[in-house]
Amino acid sequence: MLDHILSILIFFPALAAVFGFMIQKESMRTYGVAVALVEFVLSLVLWYAFDNNVSGMQFMENIPLIPAFGINYTLGVDGISLFIIILSAFFTFLGIASLTDTPKIKYMIITLLFLQMTMAGVFAALDAIVFYTFWELSLVPMLYIIGAWGGPLRIYASIKFFLYTFAGSLVMLVGMLFMAYFYYQAAGVWSFSILDWYRLVLPENFQLWLFVAFFIGFAIKVPMFPFHTWLPYAHGQAPTIGSVILAAILLKMGTYAFVRFSLPLFPDAAAYFMIPIAILAVIMIIYTSMVAYAQKDMKQVVAYSSIAHMGVIILGTFALNVEGVSGSIFLMLGHGVVAGGLFMLVGVIYDRRHTKLMSEFGGLAHVMPRYATIFGIMMMASVGLPLTINFVGEFLSLLGFYQQSHILTLLAGTGIIVGAIYMLAAYKKAFFGEVTNEANKNLPDINKKELFGLIPLVIVAIWLGVYPKPVLGPINNSVTSIIKLMHAKATTELAKKRIPDLTKPRVSLMKETIIEEVN
Repeated sequence: MLDHILSILIFFPALAAVFGFMIQKESMRTYGVAVALVEFVLSLVLWYAFDNNVSGMQFMENIPLIPAFGINYTLGVDGISLFIIILSAFFTFLGIASLTDTPKIKYMIITLLFLQMTMAGVFAALDAIVFYTFWELSLVPMLYIIGAWGGPLRIYASIKFFLYTFAGSLVMLVGMLFMAYFYYQAAGVWSFSILDWYRLVLPENFQLWLFVAFFIGFAIKVPMFPFHTWLPYAHGQAPTIGSVILAAILLKMGTYAFVRFSLPLFPDAAAYFMIPIAILAVIMIIYTSMVAYAQKDMKQVVAYSSIAHMGVIILGTFALNVEGVSGSIFLMLGHGVVAGGLFMLVGVIYDRRHTKLMSEFGGLAHVMPRYATIFGIMMMASVGLPLTINFVGEFLSLLGFYQQSHILTLLAGTGIIVGAIYMLAAYKKAFFGEVTNEANKNLPDINKKELFGLIPLVIVAIWLGVYPKPVLGPINNSVTSIIKLMHAKATTELAKKRIPDLTKPRVSLMKETIIEEVN
């Protein structure tokens, strides 16, 4: 089974979704939970069988699809993709298990299972065309989730989400076709294998244009400033489960793709664009943090804070060193757990009051103490409290970029401080003080089904904040391999300076830095 475990992880939920059409509505929730649980257990089996000491790809599968053009069904995982696959299965399971009585719940569960197929496919694909296919297919279930179960502006939000991401993907596809053509020019055969492309060393001018083509597709998906305007609408109009999956997994496709494609394929261009991209990331962090502070809707606060945290991830990714990139990948997981949990918590209060305006609440800690406690823990994890999961990722991301630019790192740090201010202010408005609204005085506290979905997230948020080694170790090994490849392929002096040479002892690197600063 392990020889084809990635294919099983990809196509098992889709096959189960097809059979789901034949399941009675009354049994659909149980069926969906069972399928999602099996998928999650399979992802844990993948982790158990994964060799933490190997930095390269494992569990690889390869089936020719269109051999004449080098298009193959190629799959594999390393430390970079492993935990995001596990996270996607984890949230699909928790999401289906905690679903409330939604209209047409049968079709919601079927849609979520199809979405799980596309998410697993994106993070396991090692062929660019296969990657692109799953990347595009992921738009369809989310478009349906927002359009069918969203708020009053759901049609506008879903179309805006689709048009933004689809337009960016088309530009990315052009870049992929050019990469295959350059490989054909170099090797005499066509190939869309990402691992084959890693062996290409392109001239700097080609790298710059191709980097921009890939960047547009990935930046819109993240979303980076100024492409971020679709996300608040999507979050604001999506049902709770849609916001959870969008924040926890789908946004990570863009940041994951930067690490999988942009860094190893275009090291000279990544070094060239490092500072401009970092400036955009700092703008993301500060600007969206200030916008979040001005929000009156609790869900919009979480939505804008999500964009700010994605800015920290981008900053770590383009630090171009092991600390920064490893921190950014760990923060992808941390942000997924924390933002997903916060959106679930907003959904809990929305189910009771059918409003997300903070002015409608106040004193909830007196009425719903268990809910207030869990919200407080996840809120503290969101602002990066030490011994919580986000602290590890944010610290490493900023530490990595501090080696490239002290000023930009300090500016990003001020954005994180603003993040603490708006989250604490929102918590104060909703949970402290007297209960002045009569509608809040008899609200039921969080129930067992809701606890089932939230307690695992709290455990993970604290566990990986206290002891991140089981996850950070495999990530670090694979990132080290990527940085070595980037330095080996670097042709410009700027890239060689910004991408560390990991073959040198760490002490000598520190000495060189000190000598340069003294001189």
